[in-house]
Amino acid sequence: MGLLSEFKAFAMRGNVVDMAVGIVIGGAFGQIISALVDKILMPLTGALTGGVDFSQRSSKLTVPGLEELNLPAPEIGWGAFVQASINFIIVAFALFMVIKVMNSLKKAEEAAPPAAPPEDVLLLREIRDALKKS
Repeated sequence: MGLLSEFKAFAMRGNVVDMAVGIVIGGAFGQIISALVDKILMPLTGALTGGVDFSQRSSKLTVPGLEELNLPAPEIGWGAFVQASINFIIVAFALFMVIKVMNSLKKAEEAAPPAAPPEDVLLLREIRDALKKS
């Protein structure tokens, strides 16, 4: 078996194709979630927090002896961590809500009543029942 045919057999396996489709759909779904968070939820969060930008917040540490050495005081940028944590919580909640809605729509589809059987099936049932009686 040649290299090209081995590659074709590998690339056309079901799980590889399914994985590729999942990655493409996941990327598109990620853009939807990003747009929801960036354009809808983050402006609301900004309005609730008064427009505070945590990403620039930090605290300088005082270390004795640094001034004599002409070294800047170390700075802990805790605001970036807080901002990233808030963003994560918002993205996770938005994703949770989207999946919750999708699951409820899926359950509604599954709960739909079964379609009425075709007329030929009904006729066959009548014939079967008539044969049982005689």
